[in-house]
Amino acid sequence: MLRAAQVDLLVVVAYGLILPAAVLGIPARGCFNIHASLLPRWRGAAPIQRALLAGDPVSGVTIMRMEAGLDTGPMLLSRSIPINARDNAKSLHDKLAYLSALLIEESLQALGSGALREVAQPLEGVTYAAKIDKAEAAIQWGRHAEEISRQVRAFNPWPMAETRLDGKQLRIWDAEPIDSLSRSGAARPPGSVLTATREGIDVVCGTGVLRILKLQLAGRKPLPAEEFLRGQRLDGTRFSSP
Repeated sequence: MLRAAQVDLLVVVAYGLILPAAVLGIPARGCFNIHASLLPRWRGAAPIQRALLAGDPVSGVTIMRMEAGLDTGPMLLSRSIPINARDNAKSLHDKLAYLSALLIEESLQALGSGALREVAQPLEGVTYAAKIDKAEAAIQWGRHAEEISRQVRAFNPWPMAETRLDGKQLRIWDAEPIDSLSRSGAARPPGSVLTATREGIDVVCGTGVLRILKLQLAGRKPLPAEEFLRGQRLDGTRFSSP
């Protein structure tokens, strides 16, 4: 079908597979990928989530010519954007999607006019963004509060970071690390609720405190902490890992 269409070029985004050589050779001008990272960092399936989990300060989009390897082809254009402290996978995805539309148009116009020079990817700085495993969403409260915060942001909207409350699934939609930890709080085991107020639900972590801002019990809708606490007492509660 592609041969019959006599396509000039082919563009993929978030395709999830490596195009076989038989397909790569069909379009007259080649095949191109819109990739949601600054290559060669985060080649592979989940660059947005991996960037958030790693605490990267920037992300971006790279337009690259596809070849047999996994995101290894030469680059046409790339553009970076900052990752802010409140970005999650959805908000960063949406920013990169907008940037992608601008960049692919610019790339194809330059390609058509012959003004574009392809650049090989650097050999240094290569990292791989492995596909997300749902098991990664389980919160381990013994970790650093900053790491758990990144986990919450990276897995929103899927698969959603989760913990257990009285054995029931509790999904965390939004949270932030905070600095304050009282002497009495420091003696409490990870997962313990320090305070539960309209500002949020503060939970002891292995290092630091995580303030939960939005959460969801199984079978219920997600709620801001203030609304959640109207129907649920958390004094003396300890969250457990799934």
